[in-house]
Amino acid sequence: MEKENKTENKNQPAELSFEQALAQLQELVKKMESGALPLADSVAAYETGMKLKTYLEQMLKEAELKIEKLKVES
Repeated sequence: MEKENKTENKNQPAELSFEQALAQLQELVKKMESGALPLADSVAAYETGMKLKTYLEQMLKEAELKIEKLKVES
């Protein structure tokens, strides 16, 4: 059951910190670039990686908006 929770976390990036999501994405890229993953696992890793990428971009955009808001307020 513990293994299922780890898989769920990889599919649920919103539960991860920016740093955790980035580390997972970097790990996936490394595995995919090694060529050691079977095709089905590579496809699954790609899908997870795209979810993580989207999540990371969203977090960065939100941080940029907060910074811009702080600049305007000061």
